[in-house]
Amino acid sequence: QVQLVESGGGLVQPGGSLRLSCDASGRIFSINTMGWYRQAPGKERELVAVVTSDGSTNYDYSVKGRFTISRDNAKNTVDLQMNSLKPEDTAVYYCYADIRHYYGGSYYVYWGQGTQVTVSS
Repeated sequence: QVQLVESGGGLVQPGGSLRLSCDASGRIFSINTMGWYRQAPGKERELVAVVTSDGSTNYDYSVKGRFTISRDNAKNTVDLQMNSLKPEDTAVYYCYADIRHYYGGSYYVYWGQGTQVTVSS
């Protein structure tokens, strides 16, 4: 019913930048929150950043000031601009969206397939 497709991962040197994008498509009436999680090898998935439908944002303390989340409500997309990347940012990044399929319906969380971000010299 719904697909979230991520793009923009890759290999970057410490101090570099990457921009991740996530495109939600399918049976979508409205989207509440959208955001990004990440999971490093041997660690649990952790929240990176979220943005609400009215544009309010929240970041994990480890990325605040370096990462910026943004969304386009008309296009159902969410982006994550990552600057001043550090080796500890290396992880698989997953986007998610809290989606309602019809007016008055419940919200359901959908996930992207993940995109690898590697920060290394």
